[in-house]
Amino acid sequence: MQTQPRDPYLWQKAKARTKFQSHLLVYGLVNGGLWLLWALTPHGRELLPWPLWTSAFWGFGLLTQGLAAYAGHGRPERTQREYERLVRQQDGRY
Repeated sequence: MQTQPRDPYLWQKAKARTKFQSHLLVYGLVNGGLWLLWALTPHGRELLPWPLWTSAFWGFGLLTQGLAAYAGHGRPERTQREYERLVRQQDGRY
């Protein structure tokens, strides 16, 4: 079976998207753990919960990465699947 040559633009786009998806998973797991830790510990008279800062600033960075990945400008298996999906979409084969 012969593989088709890759379109460099679509390949880079697929790599950016799978990298973002990996970062989103790590963000969810780490911040979920931080919020759980905060919920299970006693709170003083703090105005804002301390995990809010991590979630907000890291979330902003993740948002900008997601916009860059999906606005039009990993892992090899997921990257390949994403690339193939983009090729099908470009060919009109959804």
